[in-house]
Amino acid sequence: MKSKWMKGTAAMLIVSCTSLSVPMQASAAVIPTDAVIAQATVMDLSRQRTELTTFLARNDVQVQLVSLGVDHNQAAARIAALSDDEVQQLYGKMQTLPAGGDILGTLVFIFLVLLVTDLLGLTSVFPFTHHR
Repeated sequence: MKSKWMKGTAAMLIVSCTSLSVPMQASAAVIPTDAVIAQATVMDLSRQRTELTTFLARNDVQVQLVSLGVDHNQAAARIAALSDDEVQQLYGKMQTLPAGGDILGTLVFIFLVLLVTDLLGLTSVFPFTHHR
């Protein structure tokens, strides 16, 4: 019984070891930089178009479009008809515009208001402003 198991295991090991020693052929070629850039640009443009369409589908954007008198279907058709350069420009503008203002500026403003009110004695927020 043991010898049948040993023979089977040995046969499996022999087959696996010999199959590992067979060299596999791999092929590689030089890819031009322009081809890589073109492929990346196509993928990037597709992602940008998708994000613009997703942005347009948001409820708050649709409400704003209706308040401005723009039909959602017309806006979607116009985005679909944009050229690649126009998509990149619109996406770039969408990424650089502030979403709700500068949060750091808001925090600094709040800190300064609280500091001034503490110095005037109207509030007691910061312990380092108390004069006793």
